[in-house]
Amino acid sequence: MSNILEKITDQTIEDLAKRKRKVSLADFNSFEGFEKERISFKSALSGNELVSIIAEVKKASPSKGIIRPDFDPVDIALRYEEGGASAISVLTDEPFFKGDLKFLEAISKRVQLPLLRKDFIIDPYQIKEARAYGADAVLIIVAITEGNQLAELQHAAKEFGLDALVECYSQNDFDRLDFGMTDILGVNNRDLKKFEVDVHRGTSILQQAPEGTILVSESGLSKGQDLALLKKEGIHSALIGEHFMRQEDPGQAVKDLLEDAEEEFERLLNKGIER
Repeated sequence: MSNILEKITDQTIEDLAKRKRKVSLADFNSFEGFEKERISFKSALSGNELVSIIAEVKKASPSKGIIRPDFDPVDIALRYEEGGASAISVLTDEPFFKGDLKFLEAISKRVQLPLLRKDFIIDPYQIKEARAYGADAVLIIVAITEGNQLAELQHAAKEFGLDALVECYSQNDFDRLDFGMTDILGVNNRDLKKFEVDVHRGTSILQQAPEGTILVSESGLSKGQDLALLKKEGIHSALIGEHFMRQEDPGQAVKDLLEDAEEEFERLLNKGIER
């Protein structure tokens, strides 16, 4: 595990202990969001002719600091929905990404797209918590799990009626997966040691998954050419945050990217026909 992941995970353990003292697992049953009808995250990702976009609501990151100073999570989510995103990822980690579970809760009351809770999930408590705040899916990062922890989290997601986007960073992560439990696979294109992005590295890992697995490329994607390449390689979805967060109108940026990707894919097809 990289140093940054270790640091975030250690902080998560500390913060989680505090939250457990304030709110019990049983308490979540009474939360308004707990009884919300779930929207299928998996279906949303596979329902696009080109590449579906998971647009991320993200204020900051450990490496870049504040990404969007004028941050209004609900307004951003509504713009994403209007712009043609298939799903929305909401950062809820507070210490490192300036996220909040309240962002997830507020967005869930206003949009009709499936919502992914993106956080550093190490305990089934966080999965029930995600449901209580209105999530339809959770991110599970293989690299921060040990022993049977990954399977425990995947079972918890199923128990609480949420889809799970299982994220790998490396071939070693991929080799730990049980595809009887994993139907949505994401690969982070960022090398956590060098922090370099390589879309081709992510694609090569994703393509090893069995047929029927929903494949998601994450990090470093910003151009129509990127999405066209994913489509060409059989990848279903792209998770994009920072690029949209830096645009004046994130929703228009989603629309523009989808249009650019469609044009670029047509160009690739025509190029192939000409050959």
